[in-house]
Amino acid sequence: MEWQIIVALVIGIPIILFPVIYVWYLNVGGIVAAFRRARERRVVQEEGSLEQEVLQDIEYKTALTKALERYPWREQ
Repeated sequence: MEWQIIVALVIGIPIILFPVIYVWYLNVGGIVAAFRRARERRVVQEEGSLEQEVLQDIEYKTALTKALERYPWREQ
């Protein structure tokens, strides 16, 4: 090979590969961001369900207390 061809390859290959690598980087970055959002959404849903259970338990206990106040047990 002549030196002109080698110089052309050394200059041309990075110019051709730069857009390909840049698009690959954008795609991988988007996939990583989507995984992070999905993981955050899952954590929020799990925390929300726990809070929902606590609220339902509190509502049940409040309703039970009111019912017992209304109709107290009387031992005879």
